[in-house]
Amino acid sequence: MDVGARLKAVRILNNLSQRELAKRAGVTNSTISMIEKNSVSPSISSLKKVLNGIPISLVDFFSEDTNVEKTQQVIYPPEDLMDISTGDICMQLVGKAFPRRQMTFLLETYPPTADTGTEMLQNDAEEGGYIIEGKIEITIGTEVYALAKGDSYYFDNNKPHRFHNPYKKVCKIVSATTPGNF
Repeated sequence: MDVGARLKAVRILNNLSQRELAKRAGVTNSTISMIEKNSVSPSISSLKKVLNGIPISLVDFFSEDTNVEKTQQVIYPPEDLMDISTGDICMQLVGKAFPRRQMTFLLETYPPTADTGTEMLQNDAEEGGYIIEGKIEITIGTEVYALAKGDSYYFDNNKPHRFHNPYKKVCKIVSATTPGNF
C-alpha cells in the first residue's frame, strides 16, 4: 500500500490541511508532507502519532474499504490477511472483515535490526503475544525484556513500550490487542 497517498486521502476526507493535521498530531508540517510524498517511511510509532491527529486507528487506516459494510468472514487464508506493515516490520491483520472488532489479532515479522521506533508506543489497550520464531527485545517503561521462541508477554499498553530485534535472525510473533483499535 502507498502509505503517503493513503494518508493524504484520509486527511482530505477528514477536511484537514497538512498544517492542521501536523498541529493536532504534534509533528511538523514537513513531516506530514514528507510522509505524503513517500520521502520517508514512518515508523509504527510515528504513523500512530500522526493518525491520532485525525483520529483513525492503524487498522482503519490500512483498510481499503473502511466505509463498506463489513460481512462476517470466518476463515482467512493467507491472501485475505490485511497488510498493515510500516517500514521494515511486516504486520498482517487477521479478521479484516470482522464487524465491530473488539480485538486486533496480528502476525508480526521483525527482521534483524527492526524497531517500532525510538518514540515509545502508548495507547489505551492490553496486549499479549507469543514468540513463534527468533528473539525480540521488548521495552516496557524502563525495563527491557529479551524474549525467545516459546516465550509470551501480556501487558497494559498505557505503559510506554517498543519492540526491537537486535538479533541476527528474523523474529515472528502472534499478538493480540484489545480493544481492537490498534
